[in-house]
Amino acid sequence: MAGPSARPSARPLERDPSAPVVIAALRTPIATAGRALATTPVHALAAAVLRPLAAGVPLPVDDVVLGECAGPGGNTARVAALAAGLGEGVPGLTVDRQCGSGLEAVRLAAALVTAGEADLVLAGGAESASTAPWRHPVPTPEAPRPAAYQRAPFAPPGWPDPEMGAAADALAAARGITRERQDAYAARSHARAVAAAAAGAYDAELVPLDGIARDDRPRPRLTAAHLARFPAAFGPGGTVTAGSSSGISDGAAAVAVVPERVRAALGVPGLVVRASAVAGVDPALPGLGPVPAVAAALERAGLAMADVGVVELTEAFAAQVLACTDAWGLDPLGADAGRVCPGGGALALGHPWGASGAVLVVRLFTAMVRQDGPRFGVAACAVGGGQGVALVLERVGGTS
Repeated sequence: MAGPSARPSARPLERDPSAPVVIAALRTPIATAGRALATTPVHALAAAVLRPLAAGVPLPVDDVVLGECAGPGGNTARVAALAAGLGEGVPGLTVDRQCGSGLEAVRLAAALVTAGEADLVLAGGAESASTAPWRHPVPTPEAPRPAAYQRAPFAPPGWPDPEMGAAADALAAARGITRERQDAYAARSHARAVAAAAAGAYDAELVPLDGIARDDRPRPRLTAAHLARFPAAFGPGGTVTAGSSSGISDGAAAVAVVPERVRAALGVPGLVVRASAVAGVDPALPGLGPVPAVAAALERAGLAMADVGVVELTEAFAAQVLACTDAWGLDPLGADAGRVCPGGGALALGHPWGASGAVLVVRLFTAMVRQDGPRFGVAACAVGGGQGVALVLERVGGTS
């Protein structure tokens, strides 16, 4: 990998008119499952962000790509495009890379733009855990009363296939992530989210929906001392608790991706997708998936972690975040507090599975473009079954 002083090896943007650029980014409020958005179906969550995104870009929409994990099936992206009023001529593609689905959707949109197949793709993700259908096993002569359906496997028989909470406990043990650090990081996430909301940092990225205009999960005055009272959530002797785990949530997020020549013609700032990568890791420790994915994406971009001003990582579990940041040499509880999820993350906001990867890009757009922040940012997700997905983005067209 390139050293700390490395700079992008890609051609200058003015010579790369096909480079994919995020020029707009929005999300719904994120609501705890069963609460504020409990009756809003997944396609309506997605339509709520697709509609204003399409209205804000003076181009026809070529495609809609959305991530989703646990919905009713079918093609949510197409249903949402129609519900958003984009017209019958706008197609849709729904992708499933589990908790990385929303980020994978943005990655695919960037590839379509780079290939010259589209001038405007709306990409992101949506999840309604509240309205996801219940699934029941089908009786057979061999098993007339089969066990209740739990979830689809992340790996086949013969491979580790832990529940995500148990996997986070195993990762904490394997990497020496203490209970105290997990509680401190979870408290930090809530404090950062509360402060960001109070400062209006979320205002421009939020689309009110069904009378809901704010995230309902961040807790003021939640401290590590409060979190220390929580029992282990996933087995005796574990260190992961409900307080250091993300909440099951409903929400949607999406971005508008165009080629650089279109961004330049519109005269708006944006985030260039400089590189992306996916990687596979041990299914027993899926939380480490972002580590090789980010390494590969940075290498493709000609950058090192030292060049990156902000890292947005899906905070599924505090243990998982800390294991990854340890591997990157970052200290989110100390010197790098302003670089890692600076406005809080999924521990505070919640984790609408298929949308969470897209939420990361929305948060980067706010931090880097709306706030004229760092030049380079990274978004990364861990994925059940042992995968990671990452994007490297570069701010372009701002005031500095």
